[in-house]
Parts: sequence; C-alpha cells; structure tokens
Amino acid sequence: MSERSLPPLPRNLLSIQSWVTYGHVGNAAATLPLQRLGFEVWGVQTVQFSNHTGYGAWTGQVFEPTVIAELLDGIEARGVLPECDGVLSGYMGSEGTVAAVVAAVNRVRQANPAALYCCDPVMGDVGRGVFVRPELPALIAAQAIPAADIVTPNQFELELLTGQSVHTLADALHAARMLRERLNPAGPRIVVVTSLVRSDAPVGSIETLAVTGEGAWLCRTPLLPLDPPRNGTGDAIAALFYGHFLRTGDVAQALSFAMSALYSLLDITHRLNTREIQLVAAQDEFLQPSVLFPAEAVEGQV
Repeated sequence: MSERSLPPLPRNLLSIQSWVTYGHVGNAAATLPLQRLGFEVWGVQTVQFSNHTGYGAWTGQVFEPTVIAELLDGIEARGVLPECDGVLSGYMGSEGTVAAVVAAVNRVRQANPAALYCCDPVMGDVGRGVFVRPELPALIAAQAIPAADIVTPNQFELELLTGQSVHTLADALHAARMLRERLNPAGPRIVVVTSLVRSDAPVGSIETLAVTGEGAWLCRTPLLPLDPPRNGTGDAIAALFYGHFLRTGDVAQALSFAMSALYSLLDITHRLNTREIQLVAAQDEFLQPSVLFPAEAVEGQV
C-alpha cells in the first residue's frame, strides 16, 4: 500500500463493560460495531463470564475495581491517554466499580478535555426487573449519571432513575428531560431512551427517543417477534448511537443510523433463528444500513 493510499488513523474509545466468552453482551456486543464505525476500542472488562446471565447459569468472575485503575495506569504510561476521544461504560458488576469508572472518565478528561462520556446505565429491564446488585442503581444515579455527557437507559431504567412511570410519549419526554438535567453541565446532555413501548405508539412498533436541549426525535422500527428477547441489544444500540454521534455530531442522524443498524442486526438474528445476536453476519449494516428508518422531530411537545 502506498503512502498516499493509507487510511486516516482511527479515533480511540475506552469501553468499560462486561465480557462474555460465548455470545455477545457488554464489550462483546459493543466492540465490533464501534470497530466497523472506524474506532479503535480499548476494552476494559468489569467481569468475565462464560456466557450472559440470561441463560440462568454461567461461570467466571467479577473483577476487582482496582483493575480499572491499574489498566489506566498502563495506558497512561504509553503516553496515549490524550488520544482517547471518549469513554463508554456499561455493566459495572460491583459497588466499587462505579467510582472506578467515574475516576477513569476523569483521568481521560484531564488528558483530553474534549472527550465525551456515554453511560449505558445497565440495571434492569421490563419483565426481569433489577438484575444487578441491589446497591448499584443508587450508586449509578449518584455517581455515574452526573459525570455523563450522554446516557442511554432503556424504558425500565429511565423509570428507575427518575421515579416516573412512562406510558405515553409525554411521559417519556418528561422523564428524559428530568434525567437530562442531572447530566454533566459542560457536555451536550443527550438522553437516548431505548426499547420504548408506549400506549400511544402505532401497534407492532418499537421506538428509541433522543432528547437534547435543542429538541427531541423519535425513530420507530417494526417490533420483531423475538422470543425470548435477545441479550446484548441494549449494549449494541448504545455503542451504535455513540459511535455514529461521534462521527457526525448530529443526534437525529446518529439515532436513525443506530436504530436502522440495530433493526437489521435483529432481523438477521431472527431469520437465522439463533439465541445470540449475529454481529458478524450483520456487520456491514453498522456503517451503512440497507434499510434506513428516519428519526422524526417530536413536534409540539418539545
């Protein structure tokens, strides 16, 4: 390859999440989509399990929170921390991990003040309730949320973080705005509500809502008959939205591309009739989805 044809250096992201050896959740769900969007992913694992906990049985361990700081020490020693463009966090695993993640975010920001922190507040879901350790929701709310520039709760997590019930679009907008006011005041303060199923939405659809200081947008796709629901979809949509937003700086465009890519991923997974989301089979969809669902501005309620 000649020097003239060399591609540009990719941007770098620190992703602090769980890891599974078999299947795709946490970093195992987020890494490939981000790589396909052109990012180098510096993965830090909060746990390593044989498989996701949705199977009911697994092996592996939760890592000590000190591991995060130790790995940051090693990265900093390479002199590359100023080249980190942002931090993505997901499943945190233990009480001390929340503080360790926030400390890592602060270290990245000291090296690169322009770095953005996207927090996927993994705590629970509709039908399953809270599936993390009981002390984690309060710690995430008190420590991680105020440090975040972008948060990507699902509908259950939005209700848990705000104490608000969400049944309608107006409910979702109200709760998202409440949560947005608690985010890092120096950042863009973007709330992305995933897996939104409301009583006043078209039948047979599922939506994601993005709320900023400038407006709100909805992206709607058909609701695929996935039974059981596929684990890792929340991790994937957080990574896809974050990656597309960092690429474009446009919330509506990032929402449209992320939801469209996720729909294609789940459609392929459904048609292949597999228990695990099919990231490798769907990888071409992450950058350029074959079917694009628009993100539409929410009129009259912003």
